[in-house]
Amino acid sequence: MIIVALANLAYFGVEFAVAMDIGSASLLADSADFLEDASVNLLIFFAMAWSAKSRARAGMAMSLILLAPALAFLWTAWHKLLNPLPPAPFALSLAGLGALAVNMSCAYLLAAYRHAGGSLTRAAFLSARNDAFANIAIIAAGLATAFLWRSAWPDLIVGFAIAAMNLDAAKEVWEVAREEHDTTA
Repeated sequence: MIIVALANLAYFGVEFAVAMDIGSASLLADSADFLEDASVNLLIFFAMAWSAKSRARAGMAMSLILLAPALAFLWTAWHKLLNPLPPAPFALSLAGLGALAVNMSCAYLLAAYRHAGGSLTRAAFLSARNDAFANIAIIAAGLATAFLWRSAWPDLIVGFAIAAMNLDAAKEVWEVAREEHDTTA
């Protein structure tokens, strides 16, 4: 968990800087997701020593933390819609490729534990897995912007998809954590 948290924190800085430099809504949402993942994995590391009921409560809290990237994207999308300049397509794809490498490595590390720790480890695994899918979409948005549609829309469409995945993951983690909480008396 510590390795995953540190990898996420490191790439948050990289992706945030690139997002701000090229004006990408999807990279900004993904960078917020890296920061959220770092926080979640640190919380999981400490929470694994807690009681089952406390871990279930932490899982419910984590489901709320999973909403942060979606909210960050919606804020950024609003501003992007007001000033719809496309991001630099190759920098977008390259940052997405780096993020994909980080998230695939994290998902690989977490896959063995996704069913072992209840909602906590499921939250970590789902975050890494969803992020890898999002990174593939970010790469595609960069390529689409470069070769097909010189517009802010590929970036925004991917950002909306990232937000939707985070909302779905938050819902799933909430349901598992709620069930754990209800079954531990």
